[in-house]
Amino acid sequence: MVKLTRIYTRGGDKGETSLVDGSRVPKDDLRVTVTGTVDEVNATIGLARLHAPPATDAMLARIQHDLFDLGADLSLPNDSKRRAGALRLVAAQVTRLEQEIDALNADLKPLDSFVLPGGTPCAAYLHLARTVARRAERIAVKLARESPVNAEAMKYLNRLSDHLFVMARHVNDRGGADVLWRPGANR
Repeated sequence: MVKLTRIYTRGGDKGETSLVDGSRVPKDDLRVTVTGTVDEVNATIGLARLHAPPATDAMLARIQHDLFDLGADLSLPNDSKRRAGALRLVAAQVTRLEQEIDALNADLKPLDSFVLPGGTPCAAYLHLARTVARRAERIAVKLARESPVNAEAMKYLNRLSDHLFVMARHVNDRGGADVLWRPGANR
């Protein structure tokens, strides 16, 4: 368990921060950027939870814990000497997302257009979280070109945005309250 007794350390005053293995990197390092973006997803999910029905809230709570696992995973380079025993995302976490996507999607109204972010407050925040998750995924892809990244972490980020999309539709009265794009509507 993590125990935090001091919030500020002054260690980052010169634009560097420490990774999980203790190595120092610039604060704009891709590994730090992706971890920070995952934190943004988590914070946005926290907003969605303020408006979520109980079953949705429970799923989002699990995802928030997964996102802290993901942050720990991404902030430790795969080639680090401290890799053994490190917290890494596992296939079961990806599988759980897939099962939840399938369950939520099973009773949704079929789409005949793209969905605009909106509808209920919960759905709007879920759409925002989805877009931030996609940004985190793009940064992780870029990081993976420079340094090995856990394949399950990459899969999790990909499934997460799908999950948030389907969940947004689900809380929008199972798609009935979705705001659909009307191509050329304002010409």
